[in-house]
Amino acid sequence: MLKRTERSRNLILDAADATFREAGYDSTSMEDIARRAGLTRKTIYNLFASKEDIALRLLGRVEADDARYRKRMAADEDVLLLLEAVLLDSARWSRANPSLARLALSPTQRPSLEPPPDRPSFQRLVRDILVLGQRQGVIRDDDDPNFMALVLLGIYGQAMLTALATGQFSEDDIRRVVRIVVEGIGAHSAKRPGGVI
Repeated sequence: MLKRTERSRNLILDAADATFREAGYDSTSMEDIARRAGLTRKTIYNLFASKEDIALRLLGRVEADDARYRKRMAADEDVLLLLEAVLLDSARWSRANPSLARLALSPTQRPSLEPPPDRPSFQRLVRDILVLGQRQGVIRDDDDPNFMALVLLGIYGQAMLTALATGQFSEDDIRRVVRIVVEGIGAHSAKRPGGVI
C-alpha cells in the first residue's frame, strides 16, 4: 500500500500529465495542477520544487518504461529494427505530448557522455541497443557507444524539434535518420590516406 505522500505525488503527476496535454506546459500553472489533483498549492510545493521538477519526473516515468525494449534486446532482436521501433515510439509520444517533448528535446543542461547513473534514461536505452548492435556486428565497434548514442539522439532530437515546430512528421523520416546515422554520410570506399574513410 502506498504511503500518503507517494499517493499525493502520483496524484500530482497524473494531474500535471493531463493538464500539460490539454493546455501545454507553458500555459499550465501550479494552481492548475493543484486544482486538478484536488490538493493545495502548498502540498504540491512540499513535494515538488517547481513545475519543471514535475515535468522532469513525468519524463522520468516515460524513460523508466523500457521493459518491452529490454525484453526484445534479451531476445537478440535485429538491432536496426529495434532502434527504429524505439525512435518511432518516442516520436509518437512526442507528437502526443508536444510541450513535454520540447522540454525533453531541449534540456537546460548539456547531456553528459555517460547516461545518468541513478535512474533509467532514454540515452542509456539507446546506448545499450548500440552495444547490442556492436555484438551483432551491425554497429561499428571501434567507437564508444555512449558517444554514438549522443550523436544519434542529437540528430533525432533536432529532427523531432523541427517536426513539432512545423507539424510535419513522417515515420519514414525517423527511418531515414536511423539509416543515415548508422550508415554514415561518407561514401563507401576504400580507406583514404591518413586513416580517414
